[in-house]
Amino acid sequence: MFRVTVALFCTAKISALSGNASHRSGSATGNAIDRRSMLQISTASAVAGVLTNQASPARAAALAPPGPPSDALLKAVGGKPVLGAESIMSQKEHGTSSQPVQSELLYGVSNQLADKICNYNRHFAEMGGSFRSTNWEDAILAAKGKPVAFYDSVTGKPLFVAPIGRSAEELLAESETHGWPSFRDEEVVWDNVRVLRSSGETVSVDGTHLGHNLPDRSGNRYCINLVSIAGQPANQA
Repeated sequence: MFRVTVALFCTAKISALSGNASHRSGSATGNAIDRRSMLQISTASAVAGVLTNQASPARAAALAPPGPPSDALLKAVGGKPVLGAESIMSQKEHGTSSQPVQSELLYGVSNQLADKICNYNRHFAEMGGSFRSTNWEDAILAAKGKPVAFYDSVTGKPLFVAPIGRSAEELLAESETHGWPSFRDEEVVWDNVRVLRSSGETVSVDGTHLGHNLPDRSGNRYCINLVSIAGQPANQA
């Protein structure tokens, strides 16, 4: 089984958001979490700030999650992990992507935070547990155990379909334990997702930063920023 050599601890260190040209991403509280530090620090800190990982309640309610995945998408999900080259994350017209995130993202996430995380970031993450302030969990439970597709916040391409091979409750429990939406090999759409060989960074084929592969005893586990997978399907965005 493919594994990237990464420590198994998904804990966090809080760093101040930088305003310089590097555009490192902000967390849900206006601070940044270095995923490499997550592997070294055993205690996470909660710091108050100005940037939240949610849109207004009215806006969030107006954006219904997409319908169930098509049969073709269900056939495309899963399989052997696909490694990617560092060149995927080369600088493009908009950071590592060719364009900003979609103007209307799902689950009530912040567009500002999403653009930082997706396009101007390689190592930082939204605040751990911030997905619990969105309607992401509600959308999964509303599917009543059927798989839900999650789309690139930039391109609208499908990236993950879950739960597969486990219950919705198991998916949510694992995500809550680690602090970020967590997916397994069989839930990845490998046509559109790559894992960089050198770091375990998990990205879209178009240059969207998604998160990192943090393997555990059950195999590869993709620890993913919700703001990176809150897109609407490309034909609906």
